[in-house]
Amino acid sequence: MSRFALRLLPVLLIAGLLPAAAVAEDWPHWRGPTHDGISGDTGLPVEWDTENGIVWKTPMPAWSGATPIISGDTIFLNVSIPADAAGVPANPSASNRRRRGAVSGRGNVAYSGHIELWALDRSDGSVRWTRHLSDRDTRGRKQNMSSPSPVTDGNHVFVLTGTGMLTAFDFEGNELWSRSIQADYGDFGLNWGYASSPLLFGDGIYVQVLHGMKTDDPSYILRIDKASGETVWHVERPTDAIRESPDSYTTPFMHQVGGRDELVITGGDVVTGHDPETGRERWRSDGLNPENNGAYRIVASPVVKDGIIYAPTRVKPLLALRTGGEGDITDSHRIWSFDRGPDVPSPVTDGERFYVVTDNGVMYALDAKTGEVLLGPTRLASGTYSASPVLAEGRIYIINEDGVATVVGLGEDALEILATNDMGAYTLSSMAMSGGQIFLRTAEALYCIGG
Repeated sequence: MSRFALRLLPVLLIAGLLPAAAVAEDWPHWRGPTHDGISGDTGLPVEWDTENGIVWKTPMPAWSGATPIISGDTIFLNVSIPADAAGVPANPSASNRRRRGAVSGRGNVAYSGHIELWALDRSDGSVRWTRHLSDRDTRGRKQNMSSPSPVTDGNHVFVLTGTGMLTAFDFEGNELWSRSIQADYGDFGLNWGYASSPLLFGDGIYVQVLHGMKTDDPSYILRIDKASGETVWHVERPTDAIRESPDSYTTPFMHQVGGRDELVITGGDVVTGHDPETGRERWRSDGLNPENNGAYRIVASPVVKDGIIYAPTRVKPLLALRTGGEGDITDSHRIWSFDRGPDVPSPVTDGERFYVVTDNGVMYALDAKTGEVLLGPTRLASGTYSASPVLAEGRIYIINEDGVATVVGLGEDALEILATNDMGAYTLSSMAMSGGQIFLRTAEALYCIGG
């Protein structure tokens, strides 16, 4: 156990003491139970700060882009452990603030530490156990090797590090299997380090490695058997993207079309649909980088809703594509495009409206079917946004890198700022919702907020 995993005193759990936790909707994936940033929870708080509305908080040793993963009474965290915590600021560029208002990350000193998986007790935030995942936690700018979020099926947890170690545990912390993706298929070649989260679907774990800035090796997709850790299939994913544009930090999305499951991948200037049983590419759409810009790496992940694939790129164009088809669907399946999309925060939609939060904190509500701008631009709290929005109870919850969380009411005629809640610490992680509570991770602490 690391010296940062300080255990709190055991809490006697009396039957019936925490009914909300017993019936809480889990948050098993970085974008929630439906993988799209939508929470069905109710009774969520609107206003809070570091002292008010807090159920508990657990100290964190460093920042991370990984979201808290919640299953029953257990919370899982992918955690970066600095080699020398005393010399690491909670905000990695606190001495280097720039005009964007938050963190550019430029000027970070690269250093090494290691990565751990933490299992916390949901009732009080105490650390039940920690497990070493990987050494070589190198860092630069906002990136470290704890960025991928874990994923769980309710009995096991699977966690991938930016160093390529993929490991399975049971809920007691027993390691079931572990493997190195880089050892099997070559070094990752992304400019800013690997950050895609694994996708768990059925008995398969889907891992994408889309890279090219620092390697000539091809990009590829894996399906890994969750029980054994063995590769079920390995499929190369070709791209004509140049320089940094092959790099993708997105997470795959699984949906169903025409009675069959389909895996959607974005990166390398294109959107592709794959057969999850074989990895075969069913269709491909160009158009994410119409000017062949060499710096069009993609960070925001795709989402699919009501027969439409929404594929962000580096701000413009965000594409809406009709599902289905075979071969090249670039022209045949495009519905609309939007030139004021996000760079880093992934969008969210309920199927009627499509919500975008840009990196500089401007929010839009679009007609999900036509792309017409219905509301916005609406200015949120100033700063840079890297976390993705969550849609819950007719509100958008979004936090910027300065730790200011904005709650936005989604009226018919306006996007209404209901509250701005300052956590006072650097934040990259998206919020998780479960049992009427918000789990919010900053560089300094994991907070449980709400009733």
